Amino acid sequence: MLLLLLIILALAVIVGLYIFNTQRSLVNLDEMANNALNQISVQQSSRWDAVSSLVAMTEKYSKHEHDTLMDVIGQRTKCTTAAEINDQDNKLTQALGRLIAISEQYPELKADGMFKQTMDSINQYENLVRQSRMVYNDSVTKLNRMVRQWPSSFVARLLRFDLREYLQIPDEKKDMPPISNS
Repeated sequence: MLLLLLIILALAVIVGLYIFNTQRSLVNLDEMANNALNQISVQQSSRWDAVSSLVAMTEKYSKHEHDTLMDVIGQRTKCTTAAEINDQDNKLTQALGRLIAISEQYPELKADGMFKQTMDSINQYENLVRQSRMVYNDSVTKLNRMVRQWPSSFVARLLRFDLREYLQIPDEKKDMPPISNS
């Protein structure tokens, strides 16, 4: 009887340790995904600031385009979900497409040193966002794998950890040429 009690106690300790370790792993992966999402939001904010600078430069060339782009910029928000990140990316891609079109119409704008420098910084931010998106999707893959695989899926369900949504590449970006200032 004592041996049976010790076996049951040992199994309870093993199960308890497993649940404890799995919870810690799930929290760690969840926090990594949250951090990666916040990094994307920070990089997008910097990108929006650079686009705002470019839009300000367009005012003396095209008041209508300036006002239209300022309306788009006014729609930017702090992103806390993958869907919001994707939405902001779509808006930014549309604004950049318009800016590139404006720069083609006004060669003196395109030749402006500040315009070129700001376009270069947008390219840098674009690369940082791309890297941050990859880190986020990698973090989500690890979390989702743990949430879906048995026996950790049992603990994940018990502790209400859900699958996370991946960031998608917008269709416009798949066919979008790189931003250049030449």
